[in-house]
Amino acid sequence: MTAPQQSGATERTLDADEVERFSRLASEWWNPRGKFRPLHQIGPPRLSFIHDSAVALFGRDPKALRPLSGLTAVDIGCGGGLVSEPLARMGPAVTAIDPSEKNIAIARSHAEGQGLTIDYRPARVEDLVQEQRSFDIVACLEVVEHVPDPAKFIGECAALVKPGGLAVFSTLNRTFKAWALAIVGAEYVLGWLPRGTHQWDRFITPDELAGYARAAGLDDIGFEGITYNPLQDVWSRNPDTDVNYLMSARKPKLA
Repeated sequence: MTAPQQSGATERTLDADEVERFSRLASEWWNPRGKFRPLHQIGPPRLSFIHDSAVALFGRDPKALRPLSGLTAVDIGCGGGLVSEPLARMGPAVTAIDPSEKNIAIARSHAEGQGLTIDYRPARVEDLVQEQRSFDIVACLEVVEHVPDPAKFIGECAALVKPGGLAVFSTLNRTFKAWALAIVGAEYVLGWLPRGTHQWDRFITPDELAGYARAAGLDDIGFEGITYNPLQDVWSRNPDTDVNYLMSARKPKLA
């Protein structure tokens, strides 16, 4: 799919070239040894962060099989559904959006094969805001670093969070270490990702991301890093936010 040219505010939250880049790779989403192998590997720590943040905020039993039952969630920039499916297995009613119709087609087909009900839509975050949708949990993972105006984009995501709800973001820090590992190492030396997947100038520091979140009305902000152990070939949660990191935030309840 060639993404249509956008205008006005939408240009600030969607890069048509990025949409096209990921559309070309759509058939690779569910190949754990393919071009999205790093996303498969960082899936467990990302999902455990969402799980732990949500059960703590909503007072759920962390050992329950479906601890988030009765809640609603949205996966923004869902790609092929690598987060949407395990999130749905935690119990919430999941809506998942992506501007690429090819990605949505792959995600929908895979979910149906797993017997999962997920409301997949080829849409932008602004579309849900215009529909006045809101969710208990808003997840946006590995998307912020691909949009032209992250402040505007975070504001749109925050608008979807119900009062008292949770927002979770993951992205890359704008450090020399991140450039060396996430771009030079992952794209050019090891070939874990296609060259050109990331632009270092779009990486975002935790302070910047927290500032965008607070400006959008979110608070109670927390961070964790995700680091790679090359000896075990495993990614795990870690206090080190120099490269990959996660942020949780809450929307205050109405007075």
